[in-house]
Amino acid sequence: MGFFHNLTMTTSLNADPAELAKFSDLAHRWWDKESEFRPLHEINPLRLEWINGLCGLSAKQVLDVGCGGGILADSMARLGAQVLGIDLSTKALRVAQLHALEAETPSIQYREVSAESLALEAPATLDVVTCMEMLEHVPDPASVVRACASLVKPGGWVFFSTLNRNPKSFLFSIIGAEYLLNLLPRGTHEYAKMIQPSELAGYCRAAGLTVRHTRGMAYNPLTKRYSLTDDTSVNYLFATQRDGGAGQ
Repeated sequence: MGFFHNLTMTTSLNADPAELAKFSDLAHRWWDKESEFRPLHEINPLRLEWINGLCGLSAKQVLDVGCGGGILADSMARLGAQVLGIDLSTKALRVAQLHALEAETPSIQYREVSAESLALEAPATLDVVTCMEMLEHVPDPASVVRACASLVKPGGWVFFSTLNRNPKSFLFSIIGAEYLLNLLPRGTHEYAKMIQPSELAGYCRAAGLTVRHTRGMAYNPLTKRYSLTDDTSVNYLFATQRDGGAGQ
């Protein structure tokens, strides 16, 4: 795993204690596919296929920021990536580590460290960074974007997914998902912390990342299935590359 072995475990202030507590309390249910984390299990194949199709995960050095219980990190490792998952929730990381042991997941490690701290220790060392469903839960999302950008090599890929901030997103992701359909625990998302695509694009440009692809994610309550779409009005994903790579 190269540089992963020698990193010190540090934390950053760019975390909301209430958000950490919220997910820590649910950590033991992370790998229960019928639990509050069912949506993450259902969207994971979609985002995994999209990421792998763009960057080719096999044999890549990959970091998953805000990995939680390890759903995405574990699946990327199973595609042949060398994966480090980081989070500031101790309980979630213990669940991730336990699952990796039980499932005998190859080439995966977990650390309790912030993206900002890791960026200071190991800049420009990674091929791919993923930061999914996390930016809307931190006080300073632009700081996380900068850290992710500094962690990848020039030309490396950084993937983000988050929630748009508009009336439709409030209706679908909070009223619909949390109160009507009970897809997520109530209080999972706060409207004020949602991020418009133009805002995230600005964070990316300021950090030296070029947005290459965008996708939306939709849920059909009749078929109970998720799909990737061109509609970024609620959930959306960015695929970006750090400036300075070959051919850029």
